[in-house]
Amino acid sequence: MGASTPFPSPAAIARAELFTRERFVYEGESLEDALAPGSARRRALDAALAELEHNKVQPSIEWRRKFSLLLGLERLLSEEEPHLVDGTVLSAHQVDALSGTLTALLAEAQRNGNGSASNGAGPPPDPAQLASAAIPGEEEDEDLEDADTDEEPQDWQDDDGLDEDVPAERPEDPNADKRFWFEHATGAGKTVAALGFVEASRTGGILILTHRRNLVDQFHGELRDRGYRDRISGPLLDGRDAANGPVTVETYQWFVRNAGRVSDAYTIVICDEAHTALGEKTSASIRAWAGPIFIGMTATGALIARHVTDLFPTQTSRFDLAQAARRGVIAPLRCIRIPPGPGVRTIAKVPLRRGEVDTEFDQEMLAELLDQTPFNMAIADLYRTRFNGVPGVVYAAGVRHAYNVAQAFKDVGIKAQGVSGETPKRQLAKILADYESGKIDVLVNAQLLAEGWNSPRATICMHLAPTASKRIYQQRVGRVTRRHPGKEAGIVVDFVHPATKHDDPVVTLHSLLDRDVYRGGAIVVGPVRRGRGRRLRVERRVLPVTADPERRAEVFERELWRIAVEHLDYGEQHVWAALAGARVAPNGWRRAKAMLHFDRGGELKRRFLLTAVQRNRNAQLRLRALQEISASRDAEAFDTAIDIMAGWPRDERREGVKIMLQALAERRIGRRDQANAWIWRMAEYTREVHEEYAVQRWPETKRLLGLLVNSSGAAHARNARRLVHAARKEDRRLSAALLAAALAHTPEAEEALRGARTRMARKPAALARELLRNFPKGRRSKTRRRRRTGANGVAEGEAAVAVAVGAQDTEPLDETGTDADSQPVGDADQDFEGVDEDFEGVDDDDDDDDEDVDAEPDDYDDEPDDDDELSEPEAAGEPEPEPEPEPEPEPQPQPEPEAKITPARRRRRRPTQEEEAA
Repeated sequence: MGASTPFPSPAAIARAELFTRERFVYEGESLEDALAPGSARRRALDAALAELEHNKVQPSIEWRRKFSLLLGLERLLSEEEPHLVDGTVLSAHQVDALSGTLTALLAEAQRNGNGSASNGAGPPPDPAQLASAAIPGEEEDEDLEDADTDEEPQDWQDDDGLDEDVPAERPEDPNADKRFWFEHATGAGKTVAALGFVEASRTGGILILTHRRNLVDQFHGELRDRGYRDRISGPLLDGRDAANGPVTVETYQWFVRNAGRVSDAYTIVICDEAHTALGEKTSASIRAWAGPIFIGMTATGALIARHVTDLFPTQTSRFDLAQAARRGVIAPLRCIRIPPGPGVRTIAKVPLRRGEVDTEFDQEMLAELLDQTPFNMAIADLYRTRFNGVPGVVYAAGVRHAYNVAQAFKDVGIKAQGVSGETPKRQLAKILADYESGKIDVLVNAQLLAEGWNSPRATICMHLAPTASKRIYQQRVGRVTRRHPGKEAGIVVDFVHPATKHDDPVVTLHSLLDRDVYRGGAIVVGPVRRGRGRRLRVERRVLPVTADPERRAEVFERELWRIAVEHLDYGEQHVWAALAGARVAPNGWRRAKAMLHFDRGGELKRRFLLTAVQRNRNAQLRLRALQEISASRDAEAFDTAIDIMAGWPRDERREGVKIMLQALAERRIGRRDQANAWIWRMAEYTREVHEEYAVQRWPETKRLLGLLVNSSGAAHARNARRLVHAARKEDRRLSAALLAAALAHTPEAEEALRGARTRMARKPAALARELLRNFPKGRRSKTRRRRRTGANGVAEGEAAVAVAVGAQDTEPLDETGTDADSQPVGDADQDFEGVDEDFEGVDDDDDDDDEDVDAEPDDYDDEPDDDDELSEPEAAGEPEPEPEPEPEPEPQPQPEPEAKITPARRRRRRPTQEEEAA
């Protein structure tokens, strides 16, 4: 049709609109725009005028097939708010389904040009015009090969009559371009979208196919309620025709039985639950009928898209479960996971059977495994305890199991009823009606109510029988997605372990929606509306359930302090302990330890503490982790912690050594040889501390150490033996300090020092205590509260300090009762203010300390210590010379609260009233 073709007169257009019951020019449109030559609307108008010239009283079947739905969709979508006869306004996703179909029809009409060939129904194009199926550029090579065939001998002979019986190649599926499908979530209104096509087609007949007889009745009810009662028609067979847009609802079984007899008056065929039309006979019957337009609709097309697109190639719209829930079209979904009992955990042994569409568990073995009276009673008691009075639907493994579970529910007082395909139709209808009215709260079935049954009242979806098919699972969940007054959200119950991953054969709500995190009772999909109606307690802890390692790592990074560690795999528990130890903050220390309450063996706690010692940025937490490692008496962790301390800064390393020495002095950790090695390794870490004490205590120390350091070879070994000999003549504390300060360069010197250190470490607790005393005491706080003396003569401030110190059970005390960790890390390298003050009277305390050490029991040695040789005077039977003790000061009427105060601080302290009076 050329561009100069004159436009029809307004009278002709009006006659065509009356004839077709469709409009060709809408308000606000010009003839040039609405009826442009070559457009689909112009071709429809010309075809209608041609039929009027032949005195047709109604549009022909050919015209209805080509233009009835196309013009009707244009009319419906041109409205500001597309609606049905009864005024029901179509939602956005329903309009998307209609507009997607219209777009596909217009594209097909544009491809067909003037309509000489309709969607593959016409004669095939000339084979000469078809593109070659070979790889581009190979046509010339094939010609050359054909030309040179005589150059090479053939080892076979052509048989002229071999291919006579092979039919000529023809299109495999000529009507594929007229089959479309759309996916809408269950509860999102697929039926209303189907009625949109009924509203669009005013002259073409519509055949609606579904897979169950009860759904036929449901469609008839929708047609009556929406204002299309007059268009409901019985089946049109054997050439019967009707141009008033008859609507017939039948089953796929009926369609297969009557294939070839169905009238061509049906220009549109709507396939409800399109995935059920994928069977061999049904799909063959659909492919064989090349006349009408097929529109499939399903809620699970994305799960079996490969199979659906085999029969319905073009998808026009998608509105899945997640989109519907986010937009509020369906109810939000909550989920809880309940670990199955010991007998049900063997479900992993149930084999999978591959069907026509998807894979599913062997139902007979599944029913044999699950149909146990204790299990059924436990499920009934669970429902009564957590969901009593809440309407729901339970999916069991087989008909017998469904009736047994229903009986168990009745035994505990729940209004339940079992249904199956064996239930008579009238009885089934009565049971479903009683469920809607509230006389029944729980329906137990195998698979009868998985699709096609809609009840907005249903709230609980309990998957008592697990499934390996995402399609079946989504169909089940769709029973609780419809909104209802008083229904806050649909609740899905999965009988799986809380930490079940997506790669498990059992389908869960989180694997269906590909969610990374499980949190019991929380909203899985849909808007979170804080308010009334929530029927589940939301758990605080979360679990990663995705199978992707990278996404699981992101969950660990994001939800580290909310993960339920006890449900993780053993390897991931160690990963969590390491991350927690590295990132724990001071205010989260107790919470992190509480999250490992289930760790009976202590391996996770050890990993947590060692990682805190090694990688945590907070120095106080590193020292706190050392304290807990020493308190646990774990020799392996203790050894690792000492190795880690070697890389710490000097001041922090000193504080750590004090903590570990205090632990060795108070309790037995590891074997004696291990304790000996640990003590001297830590003495090496703090060698300058012991050297400083030894030099201030005995001036000869500096000369001996200088000779040892500045010598080499044999002289170095002699100087080492000389230092050992000199150390034997001194008391235990000074001897330990000398050996700790010594540093050997040669194996001979190292052997001499090792022997002396081994003899010194016969009592590791005593040696640790002596080395611990060499550390300077921390400075006291400059701001002190003024003490008030009570009636008993004891300063009240001192009593308060004593109580406060006693309350700090986590801070170890050194030998003199001073808090070993009260000194900040930065104050460890302070100057000594006086040998007698900082080391607490060397001359009058050494002998007493030695006696105390010897009097204490030795945890490392069960034999008597008569042969201990600590010094040469003791071995010779000569007692050590004891320095004369200083005379004790006379007691004052009002004694000082503190036994020791430096002269400088005595000048700074303000005297009390009693001192001024004295």
